[in-house]
Amino acid sequence: MTTTALTHPVRVLAAPGLRHDEILTPAALDFVNRLAEAFVSRRRDLMKERRRQVLRLASGSPLDFPMVTSAVRDDPTWRVAPPAPGLTDRRVEITGPPDRRMAVNALNSGAKVWMADFEDATAPTWDNIIGGQLTLLDAIERRIDFTTPDGKEYRLGDRLATIMIRPRGWHLNEEHLTYDGRPLPAALVDFGLYFFHCAQRQIAAGYGPYFYLPKLENRYEARLWNDVFLLAQELLGLPRGTIRATVLIETITAAFEMEEILYALREHSAGLNAGRWDYLFSIIKTFGHRTDFLLPDRAKVTMTSPFMRAYTELLVRTCHQRGAHAIGGMAAHVPGKDPTTNEAAFAKVRLDKEREAEDGFDGSWVAHPGLVPVCREVFDGVLGDRPHQLDRTRDDVEVTAADLLSVRRISGPPTPEGLRTNIIVALRYFAAWLRGQGAVAIDGLMEDAATAEIARVQVWQWLRHRVVDRKTVLRMLDDETVALGAEYPYAPVEIRALFQRNTLVGELPLFFTPDAYARHLVRRPEGAA
Repeated sequence: MTTTALTHPVRVLAAPGLRHDEILTPAALDFVNRLAEAFVSRRRDLMKERRRQVLRLASGSPLDFPMVTSAVRDDPTWRVAPPAPGLTDRRVEITGPPDRRMAVNALNSGAKVWMADFEDATAPTWDNIIGGQLTLLDAIERRIDFTTPDGKEYRLGDRLATIMIRPRGWHLNEEHLTYDGRPLPAALVDFGLYFFHCAQRQIAAGYGPYFYLPKLENRYEARLWNDVFLLAQELLGLPRGTIRATVLIETITAAFEMEEILYALREHSAGLNAGRWDYLFSIIKTFGHRTDFLLPDRAKVTMTSPFMRAYTELLVRTCHQRGAHAIGGMAAHVPGKDPTTNEAAFAKVRLDKEREAEDGFDGSWVAHPGLVPVCREVFDGVLGDRPHQLDRTRDDVEVTAADLLSVRRISGPPTPEGLRTNIIVALRYFAAWLRGQGAVAIDGLMEDAATAEIARVQVWQWLRHRVVDRKTVLRMLDDETVALGAEYPYAPVEIRALFQRNTLVGELPLFFTPDAYARHLVRRPEGAA
């Protein structure tokens, strides 16, 4: 990598930790700095455009497929890059935070891919972020084996899942690293540190640097990622197209630009993924002021709801017509000790995966190694010896803007049970997140930040439209804060305040994570600025 004088060198404001110097090397920080020099200003402009889009849609501007990109959608000739090594067969993907125990379990799980998640499944403490980078480096170097204090051994096997990384979204900052006196975009930190240390190692192992890109809202944000990839490859002397990335279609605006997003990333594209809770979260954030977008209890909003069917079928059609993988949503059940409960949970997972496989998806997500055999069996039954079903171009699918926005067909008031469940899940997740845990087992489901987001914005939406009474919400909040105090005695007041700031307000915060991170998880040595 060529080195020249830096205008604004990256500064580390965090206290040093165990082995942090292996990740935060001068060369690695120089690499992140070059990404920052090239893209910080552009990223800032795109975040301003997000806010303008929110105001436009709130004022009544229609949401539709962009007229200016109709030529991209109408051109039948273009395709994304062919599948990269280790990404041809993706019938089962497992997700989770990049901690050592999860890494060993996920890599050994029998899944084809492990998505190491720095975003929704990781509470972004500095130790979690740099520790996650160390976990990945150690896993790739096969030096991650360890034994717990109670004697349980974790050892990597011979057949391992392909590693993909989900960096944090464009909306988040990393306040422990600054460029030009401002926090660095967290996406560039997560991507840059992993790419610098692990890209060449992954290529040498027969794979490559592969990513999942979260929370994109339009083609411009995809184009920014593509340009980041081009510069990163150039700086390390890697061929164009070495990087591959799957985009999560988890915002309503991105659903209207699936083809444009694939096109922007086409030489680096590894397909699209359907993210359920974040998608619903996005719909409420975007149209929560409208009564025709009033959602019922989230448990009643299934993937067979008309507007969710339109979204997933359009995703499969879009991907397969462009030669890209379509990856289905999360099965979040955590197997327990009760065989009867497990049997019922597995039956639900099986039905969900059967729907996805029959619709044409090439694979799907699970949150726990115990669900890998169920998902694999379903996709084996449809795929057989084929690695995917890209040949199913779904020419039968026709989806209009009205189809994607037909939420009113399942609109309805909440139940008291649904309201209480949302309050409980949000509070319990916030409690764990404040302690540095981003993936949390709650009532038999593995929950992450996306669940907390949909839970809190549903309560906000119901309050806004007066379909629930504020006194009722406050009474339930009192009850559940007391109950929470028995399990999390360290900060019930803090947890309640976090809920109130992000739910019981007039103007909805677009994400709970930026403010909560800055208030609670940023730790700097005294005197750092």
